[in-house]
Amino acid sequence: MFSEIAFGVQGVRGTDVICFGGEDWWYHNRGHIDMQLMRRFAKMGTVIYVNSIVMQKPNLAGGRTFLKKLTRKSKSIFRGLKKSGVGFWVYSPLSLPVHHIALGKLLNDALLRFQLFCAGKRLHVENPLLWVACPPACGVALKMRKTKLVYQRTDRLEEFPGVDSALIERYDRKLKSCADLTIFVNEALYNQEHSQCKKAMLLDHGVDFEMFAHAEKDGTIPDELRDMKRPIVGFYGGIDDHTFDIGFMEQVVDLLPEMSFVFVGAASSDCSALMSRKNVWMLGQKPYEQIPHYGKCFDVAIMPWRQNRWIDGCNPIKLKEYLALGKPVVSTPFPELSKYKDVTYEAKTPEEFARCIQKAHNQDNAELVAQRRAKVALSSWDSKAESALRELFAGGQSEPGPASGEVQKVGTANC
Repeated sequence: MFSEIAFGVQGVRGTDVICFGGEDWWYHNRGHIDMQLMRRFAKMGTVIYVNSIVMQKPNLAGGRTFLKKLTRKSKSIFRGLKKSGVGFWVYSPLSLPVHHIALGKLLNDALLRFQLFCAGKRLHVENPLLWVACPPACGVALKMRKTKLVYQRTDRLEEFPGVDSALIERYDRKLKSCADLTIFVNEALYNQEHSQCKKAMLLDHGVDFEMFAHAEKDGTIPDELRDMKRPIVGFYGGIDDHTFDIGFMEQVVDLLPEMSFVFVGAASSDCSALMSRKNVWMLGQKPYEQIPHYGKCFDVAIMPWRQNRWIDGCNPIKLKEYLALGKPVVSTPFPELSKYKDVTYEAKTPEEFARCIQKAHNQDNAELVAQRRAKVALSSWDSKAESALRELFAGGQSEPGPASGEVQKVGTANC
């Protein structure tokens, strides 16, 4: 158990944490690394997960999309400080998109610090471990009282649509130079940037292995998939322009008219052309706890990523989840996929992708299912949380678990 092992690390027991999260707990996929680790850290002490503060510039021309985001954020703020149901507290402070305005940023940071001071006082959190997964929290985090500061560099957020890239890069550089530990999950990104950090660690992502691997033992079948024609080729997750290659996917679907294509997740992209195909079903976003029951119905799982800097610096958690489900995986290339070539299929063109889907379906068997699950069986979130705490509090002196996958290199920098 995580708590039994982690409490053996000196200084861990009783540690409170404030995490500036990269997502909104109430509305987004709950499989993200910051959310998963906070669930474990809540066994040590009080944890406050701060829903992602505003990072993108306001886009008034966005029409319905802008209003939807504004409504969602407002609802999140009005929830106040609430218990999540998985051990930690969730808080959405009022935050304004004024990072690019000097005076506005100072006032906004002061407002955020005051709100977090009040939240911390209510829960008796006075000198927490600060965990930053959202770069715009930089100014606030550096000025707050804390025992230690951790920066989670899990994506190239300067490449995220609608942000001030130069500003996010400045926040990123400052956090890497000041954080007691910067955590990377992508080896290529770690190799490029660890020298910029005060101290860096390659942790890799974990997986809710039991939740996904044992889903097939549960007889639950989503109604939308119960009578669907097989084979089913499936994807779950966000369908966004900077990650998901819709044009590529449209060609793949046309090449395999005899197969059913299922997409589970919120879509910020225009998917009207994809949805017009008769063998395509777009089911929308589902609660995280239901995702394994959709995934277990896939005959082949896919990841049709764009080829860009964002994808080069990512490490999709869904890859491990697909493998924990035992599913054959077909993906376009990205650096982290090279570690899983023995249990995945890689394709660069729509034609090759379609052939790989057919091959993956035809070759699938019980032995391959077991091989895929074995590949990620030891990559639990418990082991990742333990490894991060050992590096942070024990300086990496203890031997890590067999599947922690971390690499530590230490540099120096002045804050």
